[in-house]
Amino acid sequence: MSSTRKTALIAGALFVITFLTSIPAALLLYTPVLDHTNYIVGAGADTRVALGAFLEVLLIVANVGSAVVLFPVLKRQNEGLALGYVTARIIESTFIAIGIVSVLAVLTLRRDVGSTGAGPLVTVGRSLVAVHDWTFLLGPGWVVGVGNGLILGYLMYRSGLVPRRMAMLGLIGGPLIILSGTAVLFNVIQPGSAAQVIATIPEFVWELSLGIYLMVKGFKPSPILPGTTGDAEADKRSPALAAADR
Repeated sequence: MSSTRKTALIAGALFVITFLTSIPAALLLYTPVLDHTNYIVGAGADTRVALGAFLEVLLIVANVGSAVVLFPVLKRQNEGLALGYVTARIIESTFIAIGIVSVLAVLTLRRDVGSTGAGPLVTVGRSLVAVHDWTFLLGPGWVVGVGNGLILGYLMYRSGLVPRRMAMLGLIGGPLIILSGTAVLFNVIQPGSAAQVIATIPEFVWELSLGIYLMVKGFKPSPILPGTTGDAEADKRSPALAAADR
């Protein structure tokens, strides 16, 4: 297996891991602490919530890892944007980390409820959950549109490393994520509303399809890959055939 194929395989696997770690945490494991305002003074489901936090730690590793693995390839297309993609992933992961800490702080305070008193802790618990909600909006709900959507979508489209119709999903989904996140920020739509969910679909399909494609097929021949011929040369020989290939 060539080094380029290994890079594509690892990057694809890391993208798939982001789905396997983020979805259970966001939709299942964090539910008790996020949806129940009195969780901090209740019986609790600490092990379940802690598992969600652990999965999000793995999510951070996969987020940053995918950008770092792709950087040596993407910098041949545009080094500045490739570095920008790594930076966007780090910023996204920073927001996720703050959200993890806020959730774990709820668990710590719940365990100390006997000595601290229940009344004030309810307000503190709600505040910490609110911090988590905003980190989710600003990280996965906004920065992702810039990083995985616009920057990665553009780099993949221009380089031809994946089918360009697939890369277009990133260029479409990125702005939609940004717009919906901004709309939530200014209270135009509600978090988790149908409008926001619909706006995330192109980005969701883009990231998942990219991960699967890189794992199964690897990179397409591209001018930025050594020893290959790419779409730029194909365009010169036969625009019709190059268009059909995309």
